Amino acid sequence: MSNISKARAATDRVDIAHRPNEHEAHEIARGTHGDPFSILGPRFVEGGAIVRAFRPGAQTAAVTDVSGKVLGELEPVLAEGFHSGFVPGLKAGAEYRFRFTHGADAWVEDDAYRFGPILGEMDVYLLAEGTHERIYEKFGAHPTVMDGVEGTSFVVLAPAARRVSVVGNFNAWDGRRNVMRKRHECGAFELFIPAIGRGEIYKFEIIGPQGEVLPLKQDPLGFLQEEAPSTASIVDGLVDHDWQDAEFKSKSPDWQDASKAISIYEVHLGSWRRGDDNAMLDYDQIAGLLVPYVKEMGFTHVEFLPVSEHPFYGSWGYQPIGLYAPTSRYGSPDAFARLVDALHQADIGVLLDWVPGHFPTDIHGLGRFDGTALYEHPDPKRGFHKDWNTLIYDYGRTEVKNFLVSNASYWLDRFHIDGLRVDAVASMLYLDYSRNAGEWEPNIHGGRENLEAVAFLKETNERVGAAFPNATTHAEESTAYPSVSRPTYAGGLGFHFKWNMGWMHDTLHYMQEDPINRRYHHHHMTFGMVYAYSENFILPLSHDEVVYGKGSLLGKMPGDDWQRFANLRAYYGFMWSHPGKKLIFMGCEFAQEKEWNHDQSLDWHLLDQPAYKGVQRLVRDLNTLYREIPALHELDCDPAGFEWIDTQNADESVIAFLRKDQSGRSVLVVSNFTPMPRHDYRVGVPDGGTWTERMNTDAGIYGGSNVGNMGGKPAEELSVNGRPYSLSLTLPPLATIVLIQES
Repeated sequence: MSNISKARAATDRVDIAHRPNEHEAHEIARGTHGDPFSILGPRFVEGGAIVRAFRPGAQTAAVTDVSGKVLGELEPVLAEGFHSGFVPGLKAGAEYRFRFTHGADAWVEDDAYRFGPILGEMDVYLLAEGTHERIYEKFGAHPTVMDGVEGTSFVVLAPAARRVSVVGNFNAWDGRRNVMRKRHECGAFELFIPAIGRGEIYKFEIIGPQGEVLPLKQDPLGFLQEEAPSTASIVDGLVDHDWQDAEFKSKSPDWQDASKAISIYEVHLGSWRRGDDNAMLDYDQIAGLLVPYVKEMGFTHVEFLPVSEHPFYGSWGYQPIGLYAPTSRYGSPDAFARLVDALHQADIGVLLDWVPGHFPTDIHGLGRFDGTALYEHPDPKRGFHKDWNTLIYDYGRTEVKNFLVSNASYWLDRFHIDGLRVDAVASMLYLDYSRNAGEWEPNIHGGRENLEAVAFLKETNERVGAAFPNATTHAEESTAYPSVSRPTYAGGLGFHFKWNMGWMHDTLHYMQEDPINRRYHHHHMTFGMVYAYSENFILPLSHDEVVYGKGSLLGKMPGDDWQRFANLRAYYGFMWSHPGKKLIFMGCEFAQEKEWNHDQSLDWHLLDQPAYKGVQRLVRDLNTLYREIPALHELDCDPAGFEWIDTQNADESVIAFLRKDQSGRSVLVVSNFTPMPRHDYRVGVPDGGTWTERMNTDAGIYGGSNVGNMGGKPAEELSVNGRPYSLSLTLPPLATIVLIQES
């Protein structure tokens, strides 16, 4: 009797029920069987195991031990490559391999269907509950060792799918070969594939609920993606950087504390600097240049435009698909970690723009991921942005909330990011955002608020805050939605800071006016104080103000060249002394002349000219002044830190106010927004003594005309502006001066 006959007889004697029926075998061969683990792999019975294997094209199959010794031959069941047989003596836990042949070709493979589940009971429970804090530790592609075998574990969410397979070069992109186990308890699919590791490209082949084969999908939790226009995920695993920032983490200030000086340099990594022939720099090259520059300029933070992988470079990262993958345009995830680490070692905090508001419709992305609206809201009135041609997340779905909240944690955890700036919050909060009548439906209370999005933002801030108590979240919110930067327990959204878009638009509107007309727009510079303490504000001069035909900040300034630079310097002096944290987009710190172009470097050559160099030096000195003088930052978000001196002199376009620190010490700020110097200009102050001029944006070192107050002025006991003392000042043309009360 042949070995095959003996094995078949043993199978008949032991447990004939374990044989696949013909229908099941054909389903495996066609790749339509939704539960391959119920058919393939070993079934341990008395005296050995029944083993089944499917490998397209295999004419023969045998089971061997790790040394290559044949333990049993498998009988062909289908010509397509399905084999089955009884292997005597094979015990649970024993390692074995398949040896397949086709003609003269022979190859050896491990059996992916002999390994147990990847997700544990607690994983399944937390996923179902929507409170799995770190799904990235299980989902995605993780090079690992299972039962002593090296390989990669894959886990993906696709609850409506009939079947999900991992495909790549390692299996000839054949979706029949590595069909995943479905975890019905939570809608996830999982598979450990032996012998593949870092660098393998892969996607998911998904059969939808109606039996339709969907376009190949990128891994939603892929940690590395191919550079566009290629779209596959790459096995890379979680970044495992050897962090050297313990000292920074231990001594860095609590950035949530609104009394701290926060001055942010906003950076687009692809266009801050370029190399020869306009080549993009990688993360390591950027680190070598950016870190010393930011340190020298005195910024406390950098804020990166989104680094999550995005198919369209021209979106600047604001249409991401790979939320868990730092873009490969500039190198590996570990290289991005090195950039963050280098900034931390220079005592510079790192903020990251985060985009949970929408995602693009590219077919390899999240849209209709399992054949249904899994990530996006199924109602187009709530699930589609017509302006941006993007899909909107379904914030009321447990799996989606878990995916997004865990992503926020991922950047703070694995890359030591210090805070997240959430993009386009207004578009999330309102059901009628950029929609006409009939294009939206009210919430259950008849209002326009997206209640699910509101709850999601609160939950994100609560959960991220609990896990990372020193991290900050910042909201780009352009409406008057109440209490954005107030705690959730007090009815707020739970952000720590909010961008002051109103201040930005009002003041830029004023600065673009010819000085002769500014008297009619005086309120644009003062109105911000009406609501200045309704939120913890950041004053942003962001990338949005220097694109899409808006020109550069310098280009917005009126007058001849001297006046344009003087206007910009005066504006910066006003901004850095005004209540609120500071943010400025790259290039604005040296008066970039042209509108920002993401396809090329900033115009660093301009710094060879004194006017541009002067603006850069001014911003550096303003950062130093802002950090060193407590009155300019301690009470940024407290009305006790501000006092108007003169808001009424619209005719001469002069504004004067006091900033105070917690001890009551005062700083006087006076801005003259006309090109006419004003001599013997009386400004009331609360105390006598000498007031030292610590900043004059008209100083010659900044490119100004050097009109000023010879270092300071003594206060005279002459009441002006309702104060018992006053200073007789010289106000330089188009300038802001800052004087500090000496003790």
